[in-house]
Amino acid sequence: MPWIEATLRGQRVLARAHADGSLATEGGRVEIRYKPNDGRVYRASPRNLERAPGGPLLPDETCAALGQKPPAGSPPSAAADASRPASSVRGVPAGRRPSSAAQTAGTATSRAWVAYTDGACSGNPGPAGCGVVLVAPDGKMHEGQEYLGEATNNVAELTGILRAIEWTPADAGALVVHTDSQYAIGVLQRGWKAKANQELVSRTKRAVEDRRARLVYVPGHQGVALNERADELAREAVQTHQTRIVDA
Repeated sequence: MPWIEATLRGQRVLARAHADGSLATEGGRVEIRYKPNDGRVYRASPRNLERAPGGPLLPDETCAALGQKPPAGSPPSAAADASRPASSVRGVPAGRRPSSAAQTAGTATSRAWVAYTDGACSGNPGPAGCGVVLVAPDGKMHEGQEYLGEATNNVAELTGILRAIEWTPADAGALVVHTDSQYAIGVLQRGWKAKANQELVSRTKRAVEDRRARLVYVPGHQGVALNERADELAREAVQTHQTRIVDA
């Protein structure tokens, strides 16, 4: 049974959910976790839980069983100190399918591809990179990253969105791209005037329009699993100067 990110009296938690994203109650209460790697189980009234907007469904193994640590191969955000070396940039082993990860709030069809993108910059401008996590309609995840050389954070954010679109199969149906960049959403879909990066903005905007992609804002560094993973990939690209293209 999957998990969703929710808020309980102002505190972020993970709560049990059904495949359609609704809270899963047992005896009128919902199982929650304050920390995915804690192993302690709590119960809360569903009326006290508020689902995080735009948050994805997370696979069952996101949280450890009672008294246990998360199993090997769990999503990287399942443990507070999780990290991966560059050699595992593909992340999830081939064929692994987190069945609920592809479903997000607001996704209109089960055939939709879902992307999480992020940019990183050491200095602004400075060495920059972007990270992309793509989730196919069947739940299979693909990861990629690109080292961009000297660039700004905004360039990294825009490039991440552009690569997510370019790396999604051409015959894919709907595409929902999650980003924590209000700037990128503003210049691409809200009519903000781009004072810089005009060529990149124009190219990315055309890609968004051509693929009819929908951009969704997700708060950064707030424990959203796949957003955190995209951030890790972006920072890894900066540190290693490596580019790994998604082969979906």
